[in-house]
This record gives sequence, structure tokens and C-alpha cells, in this order.
Amino acid sequence: MRMKRVVSILAVAVLVFGLTGCNAITIDGETENVSGEAAGNGSIGFSISTLNNPFFVTLSEGAKEKAKTEGEKLIVVDAGDDAAKQTSDIEDLISKNISVLIVNPVDSDAVAPAVKDAVSRGIKVISVDRGVNGVDVDCAIASDNVEGAKMATEYMVSLLGENAKVAELEGVSGASATIERGKGFHLVADEKLDVVSKQTANFNRSEGMSVMENMLQANSAIQGVFAHNDEMALGAVEAVGNKKILVVGFDATDDAVAAVKAGKMAATVAQKPNLMGETAVETAIQILRGETVEKTIPVEVELITKESVK
Repeated sequence: MRMKRVVSILAVAVLVFGLTGCNAITIDGETENVSGEAAGNGSIGFSISTLNNPFFVTLSEGAKEKAKTEGEKLIVVDAGDDAAKQTSDIEDLISKNISVLIVNPVDSDAVAPAVKDAVSRGIKVISVDRGVNGVDVDCAIASDNVEGAKMATEYMVSLLGENAKVAELEGVSGASATIERGKGFHLVADEKLDVVSKQTANFNRSEGMSVMENMLQANSAIQGVFAHNDEMALGAVEAVGNKKILVVGFDATDDAVAAVKAGKMAATVAQKPNLMGETAVETAIQILRGETVEKTIPVEVELITKESVK
């Protein structure tokens, strides 16, 4: 009897030390990894805000190409600009036992609970292009949106002069890119321009056109418009037609650069979505290898005008 009790105690001790050695804690029947290494099966999940936008298509392609070159498994899911779907997508990626989550939020606030869930399960997180509010991610990769918008607005002032009447087409409410580009715009515009109208068009070209049409009907004196992305800027170009209204966008998509060359848009701010995608996957691979990565990785921006394109 005494021998059985000793064996039982030894078995429990082995179990406890075994769990300690693999840095795991069991809570309510679930095992949670608490080591500094990523949990999961070594795969990378990428939740992207939308693939109905050339910028994010290029971002996705950059990530896929890098993963293919490196022989890494990458699962890409498209939220379709729907914050609720993105939450569901991330939970699905978690259920697939991924090790690293790359997230490009639809809404920087709305995505936070799902990202926190991933973090709690030992999944490493990289945000790309847009941040995740209230979550300390392992790495944030983004352009300097504030500086890019400031640059674009200063260019508008140089062409229109101070106190010109301008409008602002805002991106998806709550997205960090919307917040940061709006901040950069207003740092200059509130001092040197007269902002007579601003409204969201959700980073969408058709919405950009209809919102711009409504703005022009309400105020025909508008001389210029700053759009938080090129899709809205191109929609504004359609709404403006032959009117002499200066349009500036952000992203330097192929269509926007062509519009700048043709003189339909005054400028756009060039990001490098392909490089962002590559960098995100490269950083994920470094994390999988247990390497230390930078908390923030900035990607430079550049103002594209008709002169610079030439």
C-alpha cells in the first residue's frame, strides 16, 4: 500500500515537472503557452482588410511571394472591409493553430478583442499598415501616415495658396490610417487652408465619387480635395469632371499614378505595399526562428507629382 502511494506521488511529480519544463499552464482544461516563443504549428495567418482595393492586393501579393520564396505556409483571409467578418476570420485562424498572426485591420478598435485573444493563446502578432488600438503587438509595420499627409497638404498650399477652400474625403472611421492621415492633413490645413467640408467615403472609389458630388452641390467654391486614399481620390476625379479642382490622394496605386501623369490628379503619396507585405512575412519568419525583432518598422513615403513622375 505504501509502495503504491510512493509511486502515485512520483507520478504526480513527474507530471508537474513535465509541464513546468514545457512552460505550459492548464486553465479550465485549456493549455496556454507562457514561454517567449510562439505557440502553434509554425504557420502564419494574414488577415487583410480587403482585397477589393489595388493597394491591399499588392500588399497581399508581396506577402505571398515572400512566403513562397522562403517555403513558409501563409494563410491569407479577406475581411472584405467588414470588421465583424475580420473578427470571425481571426478566430478561424486561431482555430487553425497558427503561430504568427499578421493583421491589417478594417477598424483598429473593433479588431482589438480578437487580437487580444490571439495574444492570450501565445500567438505572436504583427500589425501592418494600420495599428491595433489597445494591444501591444510584437511588431508594427507601417508608413508614416502623418508625415505623408502633411507633405501632400503642404503641396496643395503651394499650388492653391493660403486660405483656399478645400474638402477632405476621410477613410473608414476608426482605422488608424484614417486617424493618422487626417491628423497630418489638419496639422497644415487648419493653419493655412479653409476646410469647408469633410466626410467619410470608406476608402471606396464609388463612394468617393458620390460623396464628392454631394460636396460640390453643397459648396461649388471648393478648390481642392485631399482624399485619405487613391480610390476615393479617383472617385473624386470622376465627380469633378472638367472643373478646375485640385485632387490629391494617398497610396500611389497604378491608376492614381496614371491619373497624376495625365494631369487629372495633382499628387499622391507613395507607400510601398509590396515591401510592407514582404517585410511582414520576413518579420514573422524571424519570430518563428526565435529571433528578436524591432517593435516598429517604418516604411518610407514619397510625394508623387507630375514633375517627379517625369
